[in-house]
Amino acid sequence: MEDDGSLLSEDGLLDDAPLLEDERDELEDPEFDIGCLLQEAEDDMDPGHSRPHRGMSPEPAARVVVAGVLFILSSVKELDTDTDKLKKKTAEDRMQAFHLRQNLSALDKMREEQELFIEKMRGELRACRQRRDLIGKQQEAVAAEIASEGEAGNMATVGRLQAVSRRLFVELENERDLQSRTEAVLRESENAMWHIEIQEGRLEAFRTADREEAEAAGRRLQVRAARQLCREQEALGKMERNRLLRIRKSLHAQKELGLRHQKLLEDARKNHKVAVRFLKASLGRIREQEKKEEMKCQEHMRRRMDAVVALKGSISANRDTLRKFQAWDHAKAELAEQRVQAEKKAILAQGGDAFRHLVHQRRRQELEAQKRAFEEEQKLRKQEIVSRILKEEAEEEKRKKQHPPTKATHRPTLRDKTWNYISDYCEEKTTAPTNTYTLDYEAAAGPGPSRLVDVISSELIQGDAGASSEEEMLAEPEISGLWNEDYKPYQVPKEDMDRKPVGGTKMDKDILARTVERLRSRVVHKQVVLGREFQGRPFNSKPELLHFKDFDIGKVYKKKITLVNTTYTINYCKLVGVEEHLRDFIHVDFDPPGPLSAGMSCEVLVTFKPMINKDLEGNISFLAQTGDFSVPLKCSTKKCSLSLDKELIDFGSYVVGETASRTITLTNTGGLGTSFKFLPASEPCETDDSQSILKLSSILTYEDKSLYDKAATSISEQQLEGTESSQADMQSRKELEKLDKEQEEEQPTEPERLTTAIPPSEEQTEITLGEITEREIGPFSSIKVPIIFTPVVPGNIQARFKVMFKNPQCPMLHFRVMGVAIDVPVWVPKPSVDLKICMYDRLYQDSVLVHTRSKAALRLKFEVCKELRAHLELLPETGYIQAQSSYSVQLKFLPRHSLPEDAGKYFDKETRVLEAPMTIWVADQNKPVEFTVHAIVTTSDLELSPSEVDFGYCTIYEAIRTEISLHNHSLLPQEFGFVKLPKFVDVQPNDGFGTILPLETLQFDVIFQPTKAEEHSFKLTCKSEINRCFKLSCRAVGVHPPLELSHYQIKFAATALYDTSVATVYVINSHLSMSSRTHSKPRIGSEDTSPVGPTSFEFLLPPDSPITISPSVGTVWPGKRCLVQVAFRPVLPEKLIRQEALPLLNKEMETKSFRKDMASQRKDMHKLSFSALRMQNRDKLFKVSVPHVLELRKRELKPSSDEYQAARATLVRAFQAKFDTFVVPCVVASGDVKDRKGSEPPSFSPHNTLYLELWCPTVAPSVVVTSHKGKTIFNFGDVAVGHRSIKKVSIQNVSPEDLALDFSLLNPNGPFVLLNHCSLLHAGETQVLVLSFSPHESILAQETLDIITKRGTLTLTLVGTGVASMITCSIEGSILNMGYVIAGESVSSGFKLQNNSLLPVKFSMLLDSLSSARGRGQQQLPQFLSSPSQRTEVVGTQNLNGQSVFSVAPVKGVMDPGKTQDFTVTFSPDHESLYFSDRLQVVLFEKKISHQILLKGAAREHMMFVEGGDPLDVPVESLTVIPVFDSKHREAGSRPGPPSPEAEELRPILVALDYIQFDTDTPAPPATRELQVGCIRTTQPSPKKTVEFSLDSVTSLQHKGFSIEPSRGSVERGQTKTISISWVPPADFDPDHPLMVSALLQLRGDVKETYKVIFVAQVVTGP
Repeated sequence: MEDDGSLLSEDGLLDDAPLLEDERDELEDPEFDIGCLLQEAEDDMDPGHSRPHRGMSPEPAARVVVAGVLFILSSVKELDTDTDKLKKKTAEDRMQAFHLRQNLSALDKMREEQELFIEKMRGELRACRQRRDLIGKQQEAVAAEIASEGEAGNMATVGRLQAVSRRLFVELENERDLQSRTEAVLRESENAMWHIEIQEGRLEAFRTADREEAEAAGRRLQVRAARQLCREQEALGKMERNRLLRIRKSLHAQKELGLRHQKLLEDARKNHKVAVRFLKASLGRIREQEKKEEMKCQEHMRRRMDAVVALKGSISANRDTLRKFQAWDHAKAELAEQRVQAEKKAILAQGGDAFRHLVHQRRRQELEAQKRAFEEEQKLRKQEIVSRILKEEAEEEKRKKQHPPTKATHRPTLRDKTWNYISDYCEEKTTAPTNTYTLDYEAAAGPGPSRLVDVISSELIQGDAGASSEEEMLAEPEISGLWNEDYKPYQVPKEDMDRKPVGGTKMDKDILARTVERLRSRVVHKQVVLGREFQGRPFNSKPELLHFKDFDIGKVYKKKITLVNTTYTINYCKLVGVEEHLRDFIHVDFDPPGPLSAGMSCEVLVTFKPMINKDLEGNISFLAQTGDFSVPLKCSTKKCSLSLDKELIDFGSYVVGETASRTITLTNTGGLGTSFKFLPASEPCETDDSQSILKLSSILTYEDKSLYDKAATSISEQQLEGTESSQADMQSRKELEKLDKEQEEEQPTEPERLTTAIPPSEEQTEITLGEITEREIGPFSSIKVPIIFTPVVPGNIQARFKVMFKNPQCPMLHFRVMGVAIDVPVWVPKPSVDLKICMYDRLYQDSVLVHTRSKAALRLKFEVCKELRAHLELLPETGYIQAQSSYSVQLKFLPRHSLPEDAGKYFDKETRVLEAPMTIWVADQNKPVEFTVHAIVTTSDLELSPSEVDFGYCTIYEAIRTEISLHNHSLLPQEFGFVKLPKFVDVQPNDGFGTILPLETLQFDVIFQPTKAEEHSFKLTCKSEINRCFKLSCRAVGVHPPLELSHYQIKFAATALYDTSVATVYVINSHLSMSSRTHSKPRIGSEDTSPVGPTSFEFLLPPDSPITISPSVGTVWPGKRCLVQVAFRPVLPEKLIRQEALPLLNKEMETKSFRKDMASQRKDMHKLSFSALRMQNRDKLFKVSVPHVLELRKRELKPSSDEYQAARATLVRAFQAKFDTFVVPCVVASGDVKDRKGSEPPSFSPHNTLYLELWCPTVAPSVVVTSHKGKTIFNFGDVAVGHRSIKKVSIQNVSPEDLALDFSLLNPNGPFVLLNHCSLLHAGETQVLVLSFSPHESILAQETLDIITKRGTLTLTLVGTGVASMITCSIEGSILNMGYVIAGESVSSGFKLQNNSLLPVKFSMLLDSLSSARGRGQQQLPQFLSSPSQRTEVVGTQNLNGQSVFSVAPVKGVMDPGKTQDFTVTFSPDHESLYFSDRLQVVLFEKKISHQILLKGAAREHMMFVEGGDPLDVPVESLTVIPVFDSKHREAGSRPGPPSPEAEELRPILVALDYIQFDTDTPAPPATRELQVGCIRTTQPSPKKTVEFSLDSVTSLQHKGFSIEPSRGSVERGQTKTISISWVPPADFDPDHPLMVSALLQLRGDVKETYKVIFVAQVVTGP
């Protein structure tokens, strides 16, 4: 039975009660503790089972229920006694009510539990009755069996059945007791249930009251919530209005900012155009200047080259001239010497002192030389002084023009001092020229001051002409042709310069000292009267400034000035003169008055005759006794001096419609008239370009125009002044003129005037100019211009005007006019009502305030134009405005969609701007009051595109994202949100909520992720802030595939290049049954369910991806899962590696081709000349590149090549980290992959496709190979088996941290070994790994060595080929029999060894007889004793002389691959023996024995031999064997004659014949043997060339069954002959007794030898 021990537990009673925190605290009151009683009742129960086992009574459970009911009844009785107290709502009442609610809930729970308990008891009672019936039936059946078995007499069975009957009786009794106890418990439970129902009936009133109270509390809460909602909605509306107000303000600010920004952009665009134009002009000038400089450089270089050539020619010419001069000097010296000698002889002949005469002559010559040198020096000094004077004069002129002097000071300059010195010197000069020169020369050399004046004047003329040639003067020169370019001024002749030395003698120095003293002292004296020294100006002039004003060219002006002596006593006055630039125009007439007492005056007449129209300023200098003074002089041309009498005209206040007039006076106080024009300040001005030099573009601003006007004025003034402009000024002037021409060409304007555009402002129609706006104004006159004020719009009105003049020297004048216009009594303070931006079908309201200044009430009528009456409304339509007050009218604007058609001209469809005129009619007033309503009307539509979204098929394990756009057609921002979205749809970003700006388009991602397989059709609802809904239709099909993946996304760790990261994923088949109760059915939409059974899958990898999936195809059975490994191995692209390797390969090919060409050139050097060879090389270098490129393209670059590996290593080191994402589809099909027929593909459904997303970060390896050009594949090449090859590999840690290294395990039985091991590699450290390759067999070996670090794995591929030494020998059977040789002679035989391997083989030949191990073998028993089958040793009989009987050549060497080596074996025995043998071993690489060749040979003393038969002796020679016959006997035996028995030696030969007979009826073949008789080829002389043999007793042998053929014959040298012996048993042969007979075989050669041949024959009947 089930376990229900917790039926009335404490937790069950308390957990289900919905208690609050305060109520739980109240439950802790000890007065109402029900837990203790329940716990006491529960302690008596068995908590493990609800139904006791057999033999236990259910009374404890009933007692617990009864106790609980009694406790509740008692508490209910106590509560009933306190019903009167519940009327007072106190804390105690609330507590009592809470306890009642608790009791009610406890009663309800106990009732439910009791009902459940009663049901269980009834079920147990029914089960108990069924068991009793079953036991009764079993008893009857057992009784029947007992009776039947008793009748049968089967007592054992009867006993067993009786035991069963007793057990059934006991069980029946137990079931009866259990039934009685269960019935008792059931009755008690029913009684308890009745008591519970009675108590519930008692508390039904309280339950009803409590329910009504709870409903009333709920209604009060709803009312409170509704009030709170209303308050919140009001606050929200207020906030919305504030937000709209802020939006309007921000839009207005944005509009103003946009206008300001647009204006700035326009200004910047204009300025940019100007700057571009000037930049082009500047660049043109710079390019032209660069061209000129380049031409100058070329010209300078050409001149230098010409100068060098000329210098070279002059040097050669000078050398010839020097030689001539040296010859002339030598001739002159000889002539002078001859002259001296002649003079000396003449003086001596006359009796004079020749030495003294010579001394005086030399001194005279020295003095003449000094005089000439002094004259040259004076000449140079004079030229220097004149040049300095001219330079100083030019600087003084320039300084005066730039800074005119303000004071009339006259200080002697260095130029004056120098000229005075020169004049004084010339006046005192007394030397006169000789009369041998012409008249002109005498005049030029005359010692008068007039000549000096002529020289000075000519120099001055020369300087002036040079200056005037660079200027443009308006005045004509006094001498015609003086200023022409071809005029050449007079220059001082060179002779005159030579005749005017400056000082040098003592007299000249004295004159110079006196002149300097006089210049320093001057004639100035201090004036001291009564101990007081006069200081200040000695004479005052009246007027103080002599001003010639408004002069005309050609006229003469005269003025007088009076000079008054202001000193203390008598003073003198002397005219010094005027300044240099005024001498041509000012003439001063002054008669010195002599001494003037203090206060006396004198007059000076100044005459001014202007020649140029230019202002002049300067000083007239005078010299007094107390010092110099000057009178300032100023000459000014006629000018315009214009001014206005006022700058502000204020009309005051005037009513709208009246007219007022004011005048403004323009006065000209100058002597030059001009034309003027009054213009508003907003109108463009026209300037006459005939008076200016620079022309301005039509887009220049006022600042640019004023700047260029100033520049043009300054240039014109400099031209008029006629000053010397520098080369830079002239260049700038030309550039400006050039720029002016370019601008004229680019923008053609009117030929006479150039208009400069000024930004227009608002036109003022209220304030206008009168009729007089443009006229001529004369000198010293004035003109009045009327200004008219006609107010139209009330308010303050201002206007600005300007006065422009034709004379560019006259500045522009400005004045301002203002006035106040007063409207009619009724007016609107806001004549324009701006509703900002409004939406269709939305109501907008505003109030229009109307004011009146009237003292009486007026009736107003508000009128809307008929086109807009369906959209605009003014309420009320008629009203009265009180005296001197205001009236408010309500404006309602509800734009309909028909507004563009209804409004007509008042609505602009492009800009959506509405300008609606409103009219206010005032009673008794003809002119209405008008105001305008402005609004921008826009739509509130939001557009979703596309109009329909089809997600297609999507599995429940993935999500599909589709992009949609939301466009705002409104000019206002709108808040929006996608609402009421299905659970399987999501809109991002911001969950589909946000604010869209005007005319903005936002992109959203709609993510569809189905939860079950069905067809979905739904709509996305986008709701705007004005509660407009825009819907988007969507449809999709949900797919539940029959397979699923354990992971749909794998994030690999950062993997280094050529490293591998592996992840595991499971393909799971959870489709076990077709029942939908256990799990959801896999299907496609609403199609049929996928069948239960094996399901196949296949991963479709993208092409050229570094991903490997194993297995990629498989089958998963229901309830099973398949493990799939996903490996990520990033590699570099093959194309990138080949591109990197191509330059290396190209360089290698070029190097090879160059070497090949150089080799061919060396061969052909003797055939070709140098020039032809050079042309050939040039052609080859030009033509060789194309075949190389073609060859490189044709040549396939293998991954194992060095270039490929080097390129890959370079790219690996330079690799930057990258991140790739791959999506691998997994298609699913029903059925097993193995069941498909042949190559038939499974029927995969495209809709049941799973997708596995892989995140693959790739990084550069942390450990790289630095040796072998970075290659990771190391090929040891071909290594012979048993040998070892070593390679050293350098690895470097390129990561910034230290790395612990771990190495993978190589095959312990393989050929590769890592010889050194390192455990730590520091950052940047390089270590060398030593690898060994030792092949044990001929095999192609390849292994990988992984260098494992925490940042990745570096894999080294080790490749090597073990090559076995494949040597073949030409000897078959490995036995080389040298045959018979005469002792003392030698014979040679050859054989070949061929190297069939790919490696060169090092070999060596070893003989066992020469081996050191032979001694150990000789200590054992002989071979014929230890092994009967093997009689002879490997090393047999050897020479007695100690030399080896066998020798081989060559002993060692190297055999190249595929080559053959010839060997020669020489057999040289020194005595007779039949058992010469040895073994030859072919050892390769000093280790491996390739072949073993057994060498055999026999030696005889004589030339004949017999072999064959059975051996009768041992193959080992004994040291005690002594020949029987000595040489004497041997010689005697060799003599001719009959042989004696003593001389002959019989050599026994045993021939055993076995006749094999298995069947007596069938004859067997005869037994055969053979003997070989041979003749040895020898080099010794012998009388006989052949050997004869004969066998006797042939007849007797034939009788005994033997047959011998041949019995006699001869053998040539080097040949052998076979004697065949056959035996057939005769008829009388006894098989038990073998037949033995003998015969003599005689050989005759150089000696005679006799052999006794013993024949032993027997019959063999068995094997």
